[in-house]
Amino acid sequence: MDTDNYRAIMRHQAGAVGVIACGPLNERSGLTATAVASLSDRPPTVLACVNQSAGAHDEIVRANAFSINLLSADQQDVAERFAGKGGLKGEARFEGTTWHTLTTGSPILEHALASLDCELVEQHTFSTHSIFIGRVVAGQFRASAKPLLYFRGDYWNFDSMLPLKV
Repeated sequence: MDTDNYRAIMRHQAGAVGVIACGPLNERSGLTATAVASLSDRPPTVLACVNQSAGAHDEIVRANAFSINLLSADQQDVAERFAGKGGLKGEARFEGTTWHTLTTGSPILEHALASLDCELVEQHTFSTHSIFIGRVVAGQFRASAKPLLYFRGDYWNFDSMLPLKV
């Protein structure tokens, strides 16, 4: 299968939009990602797939830790900034938003839908990407927030979608 056709098909998988972030203040890096998933709850672990050419890739390895910040419906601007829109890189992507830390020192986005603070426990390489496996050591969430979703190559607000009646 060719790359363009594969991408067109995979855009039909709706996914949560997150920002993977790492590094200490003034040296932070991050990127927008939809390729994140829960791996296990014993111990609590997640996986995140990151392109090896991404600026944050080597920083995650160096920091040996990262956060996954799932974005709320009102944070599309954050998703676009960390996706590289406007040409911002590194620390400049964090400007205009409030960040703090929990346990590992990885950046945690204030007002995110949910945030996971992770220690990097394994890294696997496949083609152009690394699969980072993180042990979740801390986290937080906003029960009242709605998710930002990515579907068919665009951002979607959960409120604009009709629920399926079961």
